[in-house]
Amino acid sequence: MYRLKEIANKVYYVGVNDRQKALFENMWPLPYGVSYNSYLIADEKTVLVDTVDACYADVFLKKIEDALGGRPLDYLVVNHMEPDHAGSIRLLRQAYPEVQIIGNKRTFDMLEGYHGITTGLVEVKEGDTLEIGHHKLAFYLAPMVHWPEVMVTYDQTDKILFSADAFGTYGTLDGGILDTDLDLDHFWDEMRRYYANIVGKYGSPVQKALQKLSGLNIQTICSTHGPVWTKHIPEVVKIYDELSRYEGQEGVVVIYGSMYGNTEQMAEAIASSLSAHGVKHIVMHNVSKSHSSYILKDIFKYKALIIGCPTYCNQLYPEVDSLLQKIELREVKNRLFGYFGSFSWAGAAVKRLAAFGEKMNWTIVGEPVEQKQGLKPDKYEACWALGKAMAEQIHNEQSK
Repeated sequence: MYRLKEIANKVYYVGVNDRQKALFENMWPLPYGVSYNSYLIADEKTVLVDTVDACYADVFLKKIEDALGGRPLDYLVVNHMEPDHAGSIRLLRQAYPEVQIIGNKRTFDMLEGYHGITTGLVEVKEGDTLEIGHHKLAFYLAPMVHWPEVMVTYDQTDKILFSADAFGTYGTLDGGILDTDLDLDHFWDEMRRYYANIVGKYGSPVQKALQKLSGLNIQTICSTHGPVWTKHIPEVVKIYDELSRYEGQEGVVVIYGSMYGNTEQMAEAIASSLSAHGVKHIVMHNVSKSHSSYILKDIFKYKALIIGCPTYCNQLYPEVDSLLQKIELREVKNRLFGYFGSFSWAGAAVKRLAAFGEKMNWTIVGEPVEQKQGLKPDKYEACWALGKAMAEQIHNEQSK
């Protein structure tokens, strides 16, 4: 029934699209949906690379059946055990009880834990290979990108990297599968948002994986989310390289919480000053409206951020406090940081923002601004000075 996309010689896409789920991992919005990608190699031996979320197992198994054309399924390669990719393994094993499951030792620990499967396993180690006919597969470990058991599979014949979650992105595949067949406009920012929220903490392991794979001739990247990359591989690798190095682009993210608009006026003054002093890329986020996933995406994208909020119960404004915890969890490095705050009778926000910046070991820029109650002319000028100081720091950084 299914006319499956042949990515390379006898390599078929058998993944599915999810346009129903509102929140990825029950946390991150999916305005464009998400794909769960799986690939079947129909060589002398048949090999399936990863599965899909269990809620789409019926469609998935039908696609595999059509791709196999009555042949048995010899191997399942498990690059990543997260349930959105490994959720259908038990059902697959029921449909194909003789299938051999390929993974590493950590894979098998999780395979037993999630599915109770302990038999029919083929353990592979770094650099091991498997000849299946025309295709020859090699396996490379990529721990903590972004789970400890992660590995990638490289088809030495057709130069295809089956990359697990690496180089993935939110967004369904609407009709096309390859990057050359899709409108990619929204995928680039969704790739950054995916990285910032899912992979963000693991910059060092990503760098190690990129270095390990740099010697391979990769002509196609088959990730478990998003397009199959062919033409745009340099751009994709560049994004992951920059994000994992925490190399922000020239620009400022102004983040604020405000109950009655007074702190928001401070944020507006700072942003106006940034623009007046030559900063083109300015993104403003009201934490009470912007979902944290979009704020984190922009923090990873740009070099500088300025955060402000009112004091709330002698603490930070709760939504700002929650965001700071998410930033700290991801261990974001190498940022320029300014901060500001307000209070009605006792100030604490500025002091706590200062402590956060020091804890992150960021470069503190300008003088922090703290206002009591409504915005006065002298505090407006102080906000302007903070924006100017950040703009000058950014220009100095770019000229180095």
